[in-house]
Amino acid sequence: MTDYKIVDGCEKHIDALERLERHCFSVPWTRAQLISQLPDENHDFIVMEADGEAIAYVGMMYVLDEGYISNVAVSPAHRRLGIADKLIAQLLKTAEDKELSFVTLEVRQSNMPAIRLYEKNGFIKVGQRKNYYDLPKEDAILMTKFLKCEAL
Repeated sequence: MTDYKIVDGCEKHIDALERLERHCFSVPWTRAQLISQLPDENHDFIVMEADGEAIAYVGMMYVLDEGYISNVAVSPAHRRLGIADKLIAQLLKTAEDKELSFVTLEVRQSNMPAIRLYEKNGFIKVGQRKNYYDLPKEDAILMTKFLKCEAL
């Protein structure tokens, strides 16, 4: 039985995350980019481990009371197991604990599984970014989950 555990991302995960990037994205992040996302006062970066090996991650940057999800990646061998859902739920709990007003992200317009995942977690489509992605060139759908509703 596989032992799954959510942990804070750290240097020991970087080699596995580099491999994960190459499997998941046409323009993978570099080692330096991954390291720059590790948890600090401006970032939350959580990893799902399977038997101690990093098999998925999600990262978020904070600006004032706003959250920006940078990437969500799950190893192809571990997809359709609810792992991304668990990571998103954990990240949203952190966002609520930090009293963020909203969390937002971009997703390829053709990535229907990811769009459905985000919609299931309360994100709504709020815009589009033309030609945001490369290899292939594609628009991004901007999705946001609003956490606070301020009275006008």
